[in-house]
Amino acid sequence: MTDVTLRATHAAYRDDIGDLVTRRPVPGPGLEQIGAFLFLNHHGPQTYPQNNRGLPFGPHPHRGFETVTFILEGSLAHTDSAGHESIIRAGGVQWMTAGRGIVHAEVSPAEFKRDGGPMEILQLWVNLPSRLKMTAPRYVGLQAEAFPGVPAGGGATVHLVSGEFDGRTGPIESLTGVFLCWTELAAGATLTFDGLAGRDLFLYAVRGSVRVGERALPNWHLASLSAGDTLTLTADAPALVLFGHAAPIPEPVVAHGPFVMNSVQEIHQAYADYQRGLFGVAEIVAG
Repeated sequence: MTDVTLRATHAAYRDDIGDLVTRRPVPGPGLEQIGAFLFLNHHGPQTYPQNNRGLPFGPHPHRGFETVTFILEGSLAHTDSAGHESIIRAGGVQWMTAGRGIVHAEVSPAEFKRDGGPMEILQLWVNLPSRLKMTAPRYVGLQAEAFPGVPAGGGATVHLVSGEFDGRTGPIESLTGVFLCWTELAAGATLTFDGLAGRDLFLYAVRGSVRVGERALPNWHLASLSAGDTLTLTADAPALVLFGHAAPIPEPVVAHGPFVMNSVQEIHQAYADYQRGLFGVAEIVAG
């Protein structure tokens, strides 16, 4: 068994969107992607006042990948051109497969815009292999009770989204076998993930910091990890991390705006198909 080590850390850089506090660890300077994991936006934490404008993500298209959205605080209203509609609240997760093309809107529901409150959201983009880039769009939105947390001993709790951990299976089935979770660690907690050989590893410190061996991953930093079978995390103070692993996709990645394909020609085709209306239309959720 080989231990995974922390090779480097990458600070999330500020890239606010209007009044929305936004940090982005990937892509960033010197880091295009972490294998199958392409992009992470960390919105918040911040507190919205009463009578706010809410989140600014009106209808926009995607093709060729998946978005996984973790609502840590606040709420998020989703609607899309495939007919899905939901309002997911704190502790819930949205998993959307854009596939061959979808238009979706992600905005704050009327209640949140009226009352305000704390808001913190993570959105992760996960690549699809060429054989699935034109698959039918899919959406799963689940509330907090679907992710009750698996006690991992010594003050660690794993909120399993997809894949398997300690004999449990996450409620969302990934088309490509992606493992995703968010994990809370109390001060002094140690947590081990195994079965990682040959996988792309994604680890981001959302709150607090954790150690991998003797090296620290600070708050709002993304890890570059070595290959290995086992990853052990230690928290000297309370922390929350996002962790995932996925099978490598040994194919070219060509990303432009809201599309992720394998060639420039496919990107041009995605824009043409969207402009022709082939992705459909998403209406903004009223409340």
